[in-house]
Amino acid sequence: MPPDYSDYTVKWAHLPWEQQQAFKLRQQVFCHEQQLFELTDEDAVDQTAQSIVALGDYGGWPQQVVGTVRIHQQAAGEWWGGRLAVSRDFRHQRHLGTGLIRLAVGSAHALGCQRFLATVQAGNEALFQHLHWQTLERMTLHGRDHLLMQADLNFYPPIHNPNSGFVMTLADKPTSAMTLWPGLLEVQEQVPVPGAAASVSGAEKRYV
Repeated sequence: MPPDYSDYTVKWAHLPWEQQQAFKLRQQVFCHEQQLFELTDEDAVDQTAQSIVALGDYGGWPQQVVGTVRIHQQAAGEWWGGRLAVSRDFRHQRHLGTGLIRLAVGSAHALGCQRFLATVQAGNEALFQHLHWQTLERMTLHGRDHLLMQADLNFYPPIHNPNSGFVMTLADKPTSAMTLWPGLLEVQEQVPVPGAAASVSGAEKRYV
């Protein structure tokens, strides 16, 4: 049985153990569960990316990284989200995924983001539309239908305190019954973005 945490803190990872557990969770999801990589999913983007973590708490004391995502600036004003992963034991806590997305976009917005992008599996389109994302393009990647999507920043006010983030209790569940599909954790290739900076490399990968 997974721990019954009293609440969850969603914040930027800045302590060594937070970053270490975030990488370990990514390894579990992307290497062991989905077998997309052999040993590690870490790449060059991690050198400049900011990891975000969802921490399981007991009475305000963090115990474990149960979810993670990373963000990084690809070009001036253009940010990408990726490597979104939630521990298998906590995927029923669907508010964890929405909380990670909220801090990812909101903290980038506070840093001057004018466009926040991600590629997601087609099965998650309704969820992201519910979270105020717009579909820009449809494509097939790795033999599966995917979407290039953009967050509506009007619904993601800047979050200026990402190092402390925010606390979510079990009552902080989304009003929608939709949940994070497992396919949201799968790999997606970088794709050309209409109007995006030409510096985006086709060899890079995004995970959201």
